[in-house]
Amino acid sequence: MFFLFNEFVYRPLYNLLVFTYNVVPYRDFGISIILVTLAIKFLLMPLSRKQIESQKKMQEMQPKIKEIQAKHKGDKEKQSKALMEFYKKNKANPFSGCLPTIFQLIFLIAIYQVLFNISKASLVVDSKELYTFIANPGQINQFFLGIIDLSKAVNLSHLTIRTIPQLILIFLAAGSQYFQTKMLMPFQTPSSATKKSRPDMTQTMSKQMVYLGPLLTLFIGIKFPAGLALYWLVSTVFAIIQQDFLIKADGVAKTSQPAKTN
Repeated sequence: MFFLFNEFVYRPLYNLLVFTYNVVPYRDFGISIILVTLAIKFLLMPLSRKQIESQKKMQEMQPKIKEIQAKHKGDKEKQSKALMEFYKKNKANPFSGCLPTIFQLIFLIAIYQVLFNISKASLVVDSKELYTFIANPGQINQFFLGIIDLSKAVNLSHLTIRTIPQLILIFLAAGSQYFQTKMLMPFQTPSSATKKSRPDMTQTMSKQMVYLGPLLTLFIGIKFPAGLALYWLVSTVFAIIQQDFLIKADGVAKTSQPAKTN
């Protein structure tokens, strides 16, 4: 498993970052990370689109799901069977959105290892990891726009003026994560069948993720090299734009459909 990860994820990503670093103006490592992040997002766009459409469909089906849960409240076996039949009838899978998240996590781990290994090697590229057709730039300029050291984490016990841009980057990443999660939150009032019942577990978890996601982003941004926060920010902003486009496109498609006549 480690061999597959190293040869098919880590090493290609390492070489892509070095290649991009070689060709971008002024050899800005931050711009290299941005360009590689965009390349990854475009590569995963079909999976991300499927995830967004799946989340939106599940939200639209929530009222019916709650009705089924309320109808079979005393019998978990019947409730599960009815829900499975409902999902099958509507061609929906509540777990279909997990795959893009797994891929996102894999690339996050890979980028962390790339940044960590380059930093550990005193910002010198490891020639053993390079393909023969990739030029070795030697020493890496780890600064983004000349002000943010992407190879270092925030030292909370020694904050200086130079730390401020990095903190802004981290808070922007967390804020964008919050905004992205809120975009697909269901805007619906509890039905009469569930007003007196306990809150739906899915809805409760969704509300918790609105805050857990940004908090996790803050933790990652503070504890790990700033390059991860930059990757996370660009990735999330891309996802926000993609979500907004798909939601608007879906709305336009629905309003443009001709009305059914008897």
